[in-house]
Amino acid sequence: MELFKIGFLPIKFVDILDVAIVSFIFYALYLRIRHTRAMQLIFGLMVLLAAKFISDWTHLNALNALLNFFGSVWLVAIVVIFAPELRHILSKIGQLHSLNVFYRPAGKNVLDEVVTAARLLSEKNFGALMVMTRDTQFGMVVDTGTMLNSTVTHQLLVTIFTPGSPLHDLAVVISGENIIAANCLLPLSDSQDLDRSLGSRHRAAVGITEETDAVVVVVSEETREISIAVDGKLIRNLSPAELRNNLISLMS
Repeated sequence: MELFKIGFLPIKFVDILDVAIVSFIFYALYLRIRHTRAMQLIFGLMVLLAAKFISDWTHLNALNALLNFFGSVWLVAIVVIFAPELRHILSKIGQLHSLNVFYRPAGKNVLDEVVTAARLLSEKNFGALMVMTRDTQFGMVVDTGTMLNSTVTHQLLVTIFTPGSPLHDLAVVISGENIIAANCLLPLSDSQDLDRSLGSRHRAAVGITEETDAVVVVVSEETREISIAVDGKLIRNLSPAELRNNLISLMS
């Protein structure tokens, strides 16, 4: 259906919808990368594209040949640059509760055990990183650690994160009623919004929530501070009661 014309060009509703969808995709991508190093790389690519246009227009043949050589790797560079963003978008598509019949929310007893463990670890000045899964599957993350498949108890969590334990360094993954694995390696966030004083434990917590829908409980070894990471954000300095209320809201 033709809505109006610009000069001799008919503008249809589908054209407006097409432009709106593409604009939304680019805007969403911009919001995703604006505080990351990817933005600097994109700016560099834009400079190269501008140089290519100028070299074509001014017939700078040597420069044009050089830019054509680099042009063959631009697409690969873009895929590499945006690999985390692409994983994030694809994971979000599959994170609808209504589409996942295998989703098992953690019971309140599990949440109570995690809260108790966080409180005890904070009191003991032990660091901890506890990943609580929702929809996203964690096969690749679990494969980096040691399989446990044990019932969630605060005693076991405190034991795992006690310094000197062979499993205390990295993260545990909790799914439903069970601790699936321990000593699991998580991706680190490169977000520039994070406090520069935060260490790798907190950056790992934010990193995994940038790529998945997990909820992560973090206990700082240095400050005893209890935090929650979710959707790429960090909620800091929580009391045990605040931690429990947040977990009930997020894991229900």
